[in-house]
Amino acid sequence: MTNEITSEPTAAAPPVYEIIPDPKHDELEDTAAKIPSLNSIYNKFFTKDGWLGDYDYAFLCMPTIPCLGKKSSRQPPFFGLKTKLPVLLAIVMGFQHALAMIAGVVTPVLIMSGPGTGNMNLDMPTRSYMLSASLISSGILSLIQITRFRLFNTKYYLGTGLLSVVGTSFNFVPTFGAMTTRMYLSGQCPMGLAPDGVTPVQLPCPEAWGAFLGTCMLCSIIEILLAFLPPKIMKNLFPPVVTGVTVFLIGAKLIGTGLTQWAGGSGPCSAMPAEGFFSVCPNLGAPNAAPWASPQWIGLGFLVFMTIMFVEFFGSPFMRNAQVVIGLVVGLVVAAATGYTDISTLDDAPTITFLWVKNFTTFPLSIYAPAIIPLLVTYVLTMVEAIGDVTASCEVSRLAVEGREFESRIQGGVLADGLGGFLSAVMTNSPMSVFAQNNGIIALTRCANTSAGYMCCFFLILMGVFSKFGTLFLMIPDSVLGGMTTFLFANVASSGMRILAFLKWTRRDRFIVSAAISLGLGVSLIPNALTHFLSYNGSSTVLIGLVDSINIILSTGFCVGAIIAIVLNQLLPEEKPEEMEKELAEGVRQADSKQAAKIAAEMEEAASGDKSGMKHL
Repeated sequence: MTNEITSEPTAAAPPVYEIIPDPKHDELEDTAAKIPSLNSIYNKFFTKDGWLGDYDYAFLCMPTIPCLGKKSSRQPPFFGLKTKLPVLLAIVMGFQHALAMIAGVVTPVLIMSGPGTGNMNLDMPTRSYMLSASLISSGILSLIQITRFRLFNTKYYLGTGLLSVVGTSFNFVPTFGAMTTRMYLSGQCPMGLAPDGVTPVQLPCPEAWGAFLGTCMLCSIIEILLAFLPPKIMKNLFPPVVTGVTVFLIGAKLIGTGLTQWAGGSGPCSAMPAEGFFSVCPNLGAPNAAPWASPQWIGLGFLVFMTIMFVEFFGSPFMRNAQVVIGLVVGLVVAAATGYTDISTLDDAPTITFLWVKNFTTFPLSIYAPAIIPLLVTYVLTMVEAIGDVTASCEVSRLAVEGREFESRIQGGVLADGLGGFLSAVMTNSPMSVFAQNNGIIALTRCANTSAGYMCCFFLILMGVFSKFGTLFLMIPDSVLGGMTTFLFANVASSGMRILAFLKWTRRDRFIVSAAISLGLGVSLIPNALTHFLSYNGSSTVLIGLVDSINIILSTGFCVGAIIAIVLNQLLPEEKPEEMEKELAEGVRQADSKQAAKIAAEMEEAASGDKSGMKHL
């Protein structure tokens, strides 16, 4: 008997292997820094391909000619975090990032250490050191942010691991100005007379810097602690309607400061006295001194402003990333050629310096209690701004902006931001935060590789160590600086407007923004409008400190606006989503249509009955 095959044999099912992840391994470890191997070091630094690669370097140097010819659609390759980046290109890209952020790093220090109400009126050697310290601190703290470390086998990290450079935060300038103004009024900072023996002037007050640094060290703890909260909670507490208003008000306040410098300076000459030592800017002893808002001051600032515009129209990608510095250099060259600078400042500066050359002996460390609450608010707002900057860095680096890895980068970035606020004060420098403008360089050059960030840190530290570089900024006339800073501060305000642009602009959003800006912008324009109705003349130090603290808040526009926005955002009920409103409107329309149809039918039926009755008759 033979067996008949009636169907094809079924294939044996392949074996299934279940991959069990190692519980000791965390995929987030891949986002932290690792020590390179000897082979990778050799290939990078001792081969032609490691130095040059195949990059189109002409792309960075070709000028732009508007309206003439078609632009090439060819794009250079994108260099991600882990992509192999030639050493020469890393040096060029790093130098670009350093040039783009120099003005932002040194400008807050130039303002706070310089002459004028709300500033410290320090001497040139001390200001030169502070500029060098700001550049060195920026380089060191950027290294921490870029490298990214894991904290003691926990789930928390320090740093973003992105090309996230760190620079002096503009957020603290208004708070410092209000604090220093109160210190001069209370006698904690000295007053004196100008060389004419008549005009009262504010004398140098390094004590204000020591009090500011000590208070910043204390208040930075709040950002460090908040870094361990889940990012979703932080976003719920400080949504775009709060952060957008705050950043816009900071920029609006700083634009006024920049324009005051543009007109000749923010020192005593800005009051335009008819006679005396400050009847001209910066004073009677300065070369080519002239009254505040004179044509020569306006012209020098306008030259810088128009140079920035010119570079934007015709410059190569490399030049456009450094347009602010180019405008500053052009203004300095013209000012020096026409006799508006004093080169003795550069000659007297040391060739090399480092941190703590002027330490807390020069700046006596203390805590200024009235500034604690405003600085706490400032640190919280800086943290929220850092979240937005890290999100933008992830987006432009072509990384996910949601999920576990993204939230871990947010946590590490905020923690490094808070720790940077503490360490920068230890380094005798104003608190630092993530810089947003460098994201534009990443987008334009298509390079998000951290090697370029390390080169940027190297150049920043090098510029700070050679202190004559920083002293160059002290030679620049105030009007030249004003032409640059006005444009720079406008970028801060436009960043706030960009955040607000993401709102749905419901009635609730408009109400919150209007209420916050009404008083916030008003206080920025008239700083002392709300500080006269609250005063105390007793001997209680607690009440004196409390009144001073409230007055500092009431004279700082972005603090007033932020508080109003935060309170209203928590109290006002959320409006129904637009889709729900459309559904409700459609339901009402349909109900109205049905009701109208029913009424029409009844009217038609009644009319038909009347006609039948009339026919019967």
